[in-house]
Amino acid sequence: MNNALLVIDIQDSFKISPARWASRNNPRFEENVTELIARFRDAGRPVIFVLHNDSDPGFRPGDPEVRLMSFLDRRESEPLILKNTRNAFTSTDLQARLDALGVRRVAVCGISTEQCCETTTRVAADLGFEVDFVTEATATFPIGRLSTDAIVERTEAVLRGRFARIATVGDVFAT
Repeated sequence: MNNALLVIDIQDSFKISPARWASRNNPRFEENVTELIARFRDAGRPVIFVLHNDSDPGFRPGDPEVRLMSFLDRRESEPLILKNTRNAFTSTDLQARLDALGVRRVAVCGISTEQCCETTTRVAADLGFEVDFVTEATATFPIGRLSTDAIVERTEAVLRGRFARIATVGDVFAT
């Protein structure tokens, strides 16, 4: 089965507030994402990068923060898609791209765990894709009284078995 990696919203927009960026979970986020990308490239599988636009400072079209974080090494052959919805499908041609490549399974990584990554996962599942939600390659931030641990636990609970397989970087290519 052909699979692809969706790298969701790993953009400097999230660093506009250094205090918020420092509050994120997953100190191995960058390492895990880098390893996941390397595994897809080594397997000759598509890697698709997605950036988010909205009306918030740092996310507006043309804001200098709307760019991939520097640890990502996107290749010229790897698509970079701009979206203006929480999921990566509704406002883009992502489904058509995946269909053209014969992709039936996607792995999701990025920021933030419970928002754009979860929403992309739900829509992908509804569109008939099998999904690996790679939590260890996602990052999130506290929301009100909710800790990042609580957010991750909730996200995994609602996605598991309904919308996605909760996977580690190592699980993605394991059978």
